[in-house]
Amino acid sequence: MSSVFITCAVTGSGNTVDKSDKVPVTPEQIAAECIAAAKAGAAIVHIHVRDPITGMGSRDVALYTEVVDRVRSADVDVVINLTSGMGGDLTLGSAERPLPLAEVGTDMVGATERLEHIAALRPEICTLDCGTMNFGEGDYIMTNSTAMLRAMSRQISDLGVRAEIEAFDTGHLWQAKSLVDEGLIAGPVMVQLCMGVPWGAPPDINTFMAMVNNVPDDWTWSAFSLGRRQMEYVALAAIAGGNIRVGLEDNLYLGRGQLATNADLVTRAVEIRDRLGVSIKGPDEVRADLSLTKHS
Repeated sequence: MSSVFITCAVTGSGNTVDKSDKVPVTPEQIAAECIAAAKAGAAIVHIHVRDPITGMGSRDVALYTEVVDRVRSADVDVVINLTSGMGGDLTLGSAERPLPLAEVGTDMVGATERLEHIAALRPEICTLDCGTMNFGEGDYIMTNSTAMLRAMSRQISDLGVRAEIEAFDTGHLWQAKSLVDEGLIAGPVMVQLCMGVPWGAPPDINTFMAMVNNVPDDWTWSAFSLGRRQMEYVALAAIAGGNIRVGLEDNLYLGRGQLATNADLVTRAVEIRDRLGVSIKGPDEVRADLSLTKHS
C-alpha cells in the first residue's frame, strides 16, 4: 500500500488520567488534542468523552456536542469518529457471587441510547465493537450480543454514518462478516484490528497475520496495539497493507519514561511512514475512499 491514513484515538475511557497529565479530560482539552493531532497528520480523530470532574468515561451527549462543535469550527479539517462502545459494560458481583451485578462498573443500556450522541451529531464514522469478551482484569465483561449488534448496525446505517468495526479477535471478524452479509453494514466496509487488548487477540505476528488474512479483500482495515508496541504496529500495518491508529487511548509514552501528547504520537507515526516510503492520506481522500458524508 503506497498511501495510508492515520487515526488518532485521543483519550479513550480507561483509567489513564492518573497515569499521565497529557490525557485530555474536559471537552475543551479533548477538542484541542483532536485539532493538534489533525495538524500533525491524522486524517481521522477517534473520540471518547470523560466526566470533567471524575475523569471517568461518559456517555453525556452534551460533552460530545461541545467536543464536536469545537473540532468542526476549528481551522483544520479532520474526519470525526465517535465511539459507540459505551453502555455495554457489565461487571459481575464477584467470582463466588456473580449476581447481583456490581453497581460500579456496570452500565448497560439499549441500542438507541448507546447511539444517542451519534443520532444527535451525525459524525462521519462511529465505532461498532463486534463481540463480547473479558476485557482487562477482575469481573468486567465488554458485552455486545448478536441482537445488540444487529440493532446498532441498522441504526448506524439509517443515520448515514459509516460503522468502523472494532475486531478484538478472529471471532469478531466472523460476526462482522455476518452483519455485512445480512445487509446491516453497508460498504465500503472499514475495520480496526485491535491487538494486545487483554483478553482478545495477542499482539504476536502470527495472530496479527491471522487477523489480516481474515479481512475480506474489499474491506479497508487499520491496526494498532497497546503500549510500547504501538509504534511497532505502525510499521507492521504498513507492511501488511493496512492503515494505522495511534493515540493516548492506547499508549501514553513516546519513549521509555517520556510521556507523549497525541500530536507527538502522530508525528512519530508520520516519521515511520516516511522512512517506509508510504504517503499519508488527508481527510478528503479518506472521505472519497470510504464514501463518507460530512455533516456540519
